Amino acid sequence: MALKLELIRPEIALFIAACIVMIVGLSKQHATRTACAWICGVGLVVAGFLAATTPVPRIATGAGLMPELIPYAKTLIAAAALPILLLLTGTVDRDYEHRVARGERFDPIRATRGEFYAFFLFSVMGVMLCASADDLIWLFLALELTSLPTYIMVAISTSRLRSQEAAVKYFFLGAFGAAMFLYGFAMLYGATGTTMLLQMARSFGEHGVGTLAVVGMLFAIIGVGFKIAAVPMHFYTPDVYQGASAPVAAHLAFAPKAAGFLTLILLLTTLGWSALPAVGGPGLPEPIRVALWVMAALTMTVGNVMAILQTSIKRILAYSSVAHSGYMLVGLIAGPGDGSLWRNGLAASLFYLLSYAAMNLGAFAVLACVERRARGSDEHAEIETVEDLRGLCRTQPALGWTMVVCALSLLGFPPLLGFFAKLFLFTSAISAGELPLAVVMGVNSAIAAFYYLRLVSAAYFDDRDERLPSGHVTPFSGRVFAAVASALSTVALLPFIGPLHAAGRRAVSTPAPVAQAPADAHAPPTRAAAAASDR
Repeated sequence: MALKLELIRPEIALFIAACIVMIVGLSKQHATRTACAWICGVGLVVAGFLAATTPVPRIATGAGLMPELIPYAKTLIAAAALPILLLLTGTVDRDYEHRVARGERFDPIRATRGEFYAFFLFSVMGVMLCASADDLIWLFLALELTSLPTYIMVAISTSRLRSQEAAVKYFFLGAFGAAMFLYGFAMLYGATGTTMLLQMARSFGEHGVGTLAVVGMLFAIIGVGFKIAAVPMHFYTPDVYQGASAPVAAHLAFAPKAAGFLTLILLLTTLGWSALPAVGGPGLPEPIRVALWVMAALTMTVGNVMAILQTSIKRILAYSSVAHSGYMLVGLIAGPGDGSLWRNGLAASLFYLLSYAAMNLGAFAVLACVERRARGSDEHAEIETVEDLRGLCRTQPALGWTMVVCALSLLGFPPLLGFFAKLFLFTSAISAGELPLAVVMGVNSAIAAFYYLRLVSAAYFDDRDERLPSGHVTPFSGRVFAAVASALSTVALLPFIGPLHAAGRRAVSTPAPVAQAPADAHAPPTRAAAAASDR
C-alpha cells in the first residue's frame, strides 16, 4: 500500500489542489475566486516536482512493466499542462463576472470557475494515472478519469448551443469507445486469467498469444483509438474541436492523446516488446501489427486529406490532430528496436508527443488570443476561418509569427522541433523494415504542406480583409504568454533534443520487474499459467 501511494504522489497533489479549487471557486470575493488558476498552477508544479523525483529503483519491484516511464511521462504531462492552464484563463464565467462587477448579486450556483479548473486537474490526473497503471482495471479507470471531465469542459467552455451539442456527441461516442476497450480488456482477462499487465506479459511469453488474446487486443486498440482520434474512431474530432473554445480544444488535443498512447505502449508491451525470454522476445503478433499498420496509414491519409477541405481553423487543426496520431502510431509499430537513437520507435513516439504538445498548443493559443465582438451580442468570439488570419503578422506580429512558426513546425519544416520529431519516426520505421509505411508517412507529410502553408500564407503574405470585423488581443496576458512560449519552444528545445530523446529511451527501456523475476521452470504455475494451460 505504501508503495502504491508513493507511485501516485503527483496525483495526490493534483487531487488536493482540485478540492481546494472547488471550494475557492464558490467564494463571494472576486479576488479569492481568481486564485483558482494560481492554485492549479501550484498543484501542477508540485506534481511535476514529485514526478521528477520519483525514486525509480525503489518502485521498480511494483510499478508494472515500465517503471522508468512513470517519472518521465508524469513530468512531461505536468510540463505540458502548465501552458494549457495559462490558456484556460478567462474561458468560463467571463461575462458573468462582468455582470457581478457591475452590481449583480453573486450566485454560487451560477459560477462554474471552480468546477472548470477542478475538472481540468482531474483530467490531467487521469493521464498521469495511465502512466503508472499496472493492471487493466487501473488502466480503465484512468482512461475514464481522463475523458469524463472533458465532456463537461466542452459543454461549459462557451455559452453557445454549439458547445453543448459538441459535448453530447463527444459523450456518446466516448461511451462507445469505452465499451470497446472494456470488452477487449475482458477478453484479455479471459485469455490470461489475470488483469495484471506484468503477469499478462509472462503468460504471453510462456504460452504464446492465443486467438482470444489477439481479438481482445484488437478491441482494446480500436477502443483506445477514440482517445487518440485514430481512424475509425475519429468522427467526433472536428465537431468537438469546433464546438469547444480554443483553450479547451488545445487540452483535448493533448490530454486524451497522451493517455491513449501511454495505454497503447503498456498494452503492446505485454505482447513482446522486450529482449527478455520471459516476455517472449521482440516483435508484435502479425494480426496486431497489420491492424496497427492499416490504422496508421488510414489515420494519416484521412486526417490530411480531410484537412485540405476545411475552411474553419479549428477543423483544420482537428484533422491535423488525427493525422499526427497516425504519425505516432508508426513509432509503436516500429517498436523499441535495439534501443539506439535512430531505431527506437517508442522513444520517437514519446518525443513526438512532447513536440506536438508544444507546437499544437501555439496554434490553438493564437485562436484564443485574437478576439472580436460577436454580432448582436456583448460576448467575445474567437476567430474561426482562415480568412480571419489574413494579415495577422502585420496587425498582431507576436501572434502572427506564433502561428507561422507553429504551423511550419507541425509541417516538419527544418530546422524546427517538428522536423526532428518526424525524422526520428522515419528512421525508426525504416530500421524496423517498415519502408512502405515510411513512404506513406512521407506522402502524407507532403499533403499536409498544403493546409499548413495555407495558414502561413494567410498570416504572413495576405492583407487583412477590411470587410471583416477587426480583431483585438485578449486582455488575458497569460494566453499571449502561452502562445509566444509555445512558438519559442520549437526553437529553444533544439539544443536539448539529444537529452530529451535519451530520456525517452530510458523510459521505455527493458522492464525491470521482469528482469528481477524471471520464469522458474521448477516453480509452481501461476494462476495465469494454469489458466492458459487449461485452455
